[in-house]
Amino acid sequence: MSMPFYVAPEQVMKDRADYARKGIARGRSLVAAICTEGIVIAAENPSSTLRKVSEIYDRIGFAGVGKYNEFDQLRISGVRAADLKGYSFSREDVDARSLANQYAQILGQVFTHEMKPLEVEILVAEVGAGPDEDQLFHLLYDGTVIDETGSAVLGGDAETVAERLTAALPENPDLAAALIAAVGALAGPDRTLGSSDLEVALLERTATRRAFRRLADPEVAALLGTDA
Repeated sequence: MSMPFYVAPEQVMKDRADYARKGIARGRSLVAAICTEGIVIAAENPSSTLRKVSEIYDRIGFAGVGKYNEFDQLRISGVRAADLKGYSFSREDVDARSLANQYAQILGQVFTHEMKPLEVEILVAEVGAGPDEDQLFHLLYDGTVIDETGSAVLGGDAETVAERLTAALPENPDLAAALIAAVGALAGPDRTLGSSDLEVALLERTATRRAFRRLADPEVAALLGTDA
C-alpha cells in the first residue's frame, strides 16, 4: 500500500491564496467612494447585461470583482438572507455588518475546506444619514473583512488604483468630484474611460427607503463633463 503524498498545510493555504489572487487580478478594478450625496460605486464594465454592482436591500449595495458566476451566487444568497431577516423581524434589522459577517463565513469555509477557493473580492456598502454613518466592508477571497474608511478599491491592480484615488479624492467630495476621482483612478494616466465603459451606481443618502440607483450613461457623462 503506497503512502499518500504529503503537502504541508502552510503550503496548501499559500497555493490557494496565490490561485485566488491571480484569478482576481485578471479582472478589472472597482472603486467605491463616500460623498455628500451618498456612496458612489464605479466599475470598469463595458457590458450592459452583466452587472458588477447591485442592490441587496433598502440602503445596502453589493459589488464584486473576479469570477462573475461566483460573486453573483454570493449576491443572490445575500438578497435572500436580507429578505428573510427583514420579513421575520424588521426591515431596520437588516444591516451591512451582519451581511458582511455571513459572507465572511461562506468565503472562509470554502477557502479552508474546498479544493478551489472562490476567485472573488466583494464589497458590502450601507449608506447612512451622514457620511460618518456610512459603512464599507471589503471582503477578501479567504473571508478576511476590511472595514474601509472613505473609499475602497477591489480587484485588478488594486494597490496602484488606490494610490491614484487617494491622491485625487478631495476632502468631503460631492458626487461629481468623487466620480471624477474614481474614474481617473480606474483609467490611469494612459487611458480615458467614457460613460459607455463604466457601470456606476449611487446609494442615495436622501432616499426615503430604497437608496440604490443606477446612473445612466448621459448622467455619468454630465458628471464627468464629457460627451455620452
